[in-house]
Amino acid sequence: MNETQLSEIYAQRSSRLTEALARYRLDALALNPGPTLTYLTGLNFHLMERPVVALFTPDKPPVIVHPELEKAKIEALPFPATTFPYGEDPTEWPAAFRRATQYAGVKASRVGVEPTRMRLLEFHYLKEAAPEADFVFAEEALALLRACKDETEIANMRRAVQIAQQALRATLSIIQPGVSEREIAAELSLQLLRAGSDAELAFQPIVSGGPNSANPHAVPGERRLQNGDLLVIDWGAVYHGYVSDLTRTFAIGKVEAEYQRIADLVEQANAAGRAAARPGVACQEVDRAAREVITNAGYGEYFIHRTGHGIGMEGHEAPYIRQGNPQPLEPGMAFTVEPGIYLPGRGGVRIEDNVVITAGGAETLSDLPRDLQILPL
Repeated sequence: MNETQLSEIYAQRSSRLTEALARYRLDALALNPGPTLTYLTGLNFHLMERPVVALFTPDKPPVIVHPELEKAKIEALPFPATTFPYGEDPTEWPAAFRRATQYAGVKASRVGVEPTRMRLLEFHYLKEAAPEADFVFAEEALALLRACKDETEIANMRRAVQIAQQALRATLSIIQPGVSEREIAAELSLQLLRAGSDAELAFQPIVSGGPNSANPHAVPGERRLQNGDLLVIDWGAVYHGYVSDLTRTFAIGKVEAEYQRIADLVEQANAAGRAAARPGVACQEVDRAAREVITNAGYGEYFIHRTGHGIGMEGHEAPYIRQGNPQPLEPGMAFTVEPGIYLPGRGGVRIEDNVVITAGGAETLSDLPRDLQILPL
């Protein structure tokens, strides 16, 4: 993509940000390093001991406070920005923030921040520089900004799914009784990188066998697989900053009849949720479609989480596919459909796919088999 095309993309995103700020009565937006800052500028900074903040207002180019060592990144931007660099002496930092907030005109403004991203470090300097400003949560405005993906974003997510699926296929050959959860997770992480994932994964793979599979967010440990186990693998790749998030459940040898029963139900619930997804349908209706399959079969109390969550530059973002969320789905929205049944102390099943809303319905990006496959293959 050339500089002109990049400039056009960021100009469009800036225009949408201006609309979002107006809609939510925000005079400015303050961001520290994270996906939203990257989305609006293309800039990637590590969270570190040196604070970085970008201020966005409707009538000025971005205003960025940053350490001098990051100067080259700023100079490479395909659009104008006003910068306030500082050196290694921390006593200089408050002055840089004062100059930046004064230039941006946020002295007594209503300034939005990302509550899940803004650190106390950056907030301290902002509040000290603009004590009269009212800093408020801006998650709704930012969800509106990033929720609908364009064709390039969807293409990146589609590739992230392909990489993830390739990595799992390459990992299956090591899965057999006696192999530990941690060993499988390590091999899968390596295969993700070999298949082309960005180096920084969105999350570490969840590999949980036997009783641990009944814990949706189990951490891979030293437990070794045994015949009769259910094995849940939840993993994803990142491609050009965009995430995939998938789950499949396997049987280690022959499993008891109830395990096959719940696996069949979860597969049906997954299909029902994906079939319900289309433009104009409320998020809660997708959740209801998946949940009814499990509830009607008598396992409702064992489906203990929402049906899905948005994906994009983050593993969890809007829209959230849950009960009580009336938000209508729109073309370009991307999310997971991941029903599960978890029998405490025994085992669990989850099947997770990535879905994108299209003009006429929905596209499932992932296509690995969803039935309960028996390992070793």
